[in-house]
Amino acid sequence: MLALVHPEPTSIYAVVALFGSLFVWVAVLLIARSRRGPAGSEVTQGRDSSSMRGVAVQALGFLLVGFGPLRLVIGPPDALAIGETALVLGSIVGVIWLFFASSRAMGSNWAIVARTRDDHQLVTWGPFALVRNPIYVALFVWILVMALALGHWRALLLAVPLYWIGTWMRVSREEKLLRAQFGTAYDAYAARVKRFVPGLV
Repeated sequence: MLALVHPEPTSIYAVVALFGSLFVWVAVLLIARSRRGPAGSEVTQGRDSSSMRGVAVQALGFLLVGFGPLRLVIGPPDALAIGETALVLGSIVGVIWLFFASSRAMGSNWAIVARTRDDHQLVTWGPFALVRNPIYVALFVWILVMALALGHWRALLLAVPLYWIGTWMRVSREEKLLRAQFGTAYDAYAARVKRFVPGLV
């Protein structure tokens, strides 16, 4: 197990970029949550709290990548450090943009736990016109960015399977609720748009 979390050398600049981005990530989450309206205003038609088990499995994947020792390379940045930091920053910008655009398209429909509302809309625009689960795609890229910035590549051997198991647990429940509410409209959307990769999966 120790070999699994043994870190590779990583630039301190990449680590700073990763942790600095967490503040932006939290701000985007708060904005997404504010679109749901004040507490108590939701009229929930269907809810599947068992999807929280999927959240827990996904979180375990993040924990495996996020925790462990670091082998920081400290000093003036060389070409490798600059490239690593640029890749981390570029990926983070993409992840945050995709989450922001997806949560904006969902509006009051966005939630952590799988559920539908009486006024729920079937969102098929924005990032959802390309894939049905863009937020899960963004979170997967986030795991890869964490592994790069922290030098925890070996942890991906367990973290990636755990993340996708948790994701499937959530997606299967969400699709069940959406089919129950939207019927053939959701079936037509699912036949047209892939879950995670446009035109493939």
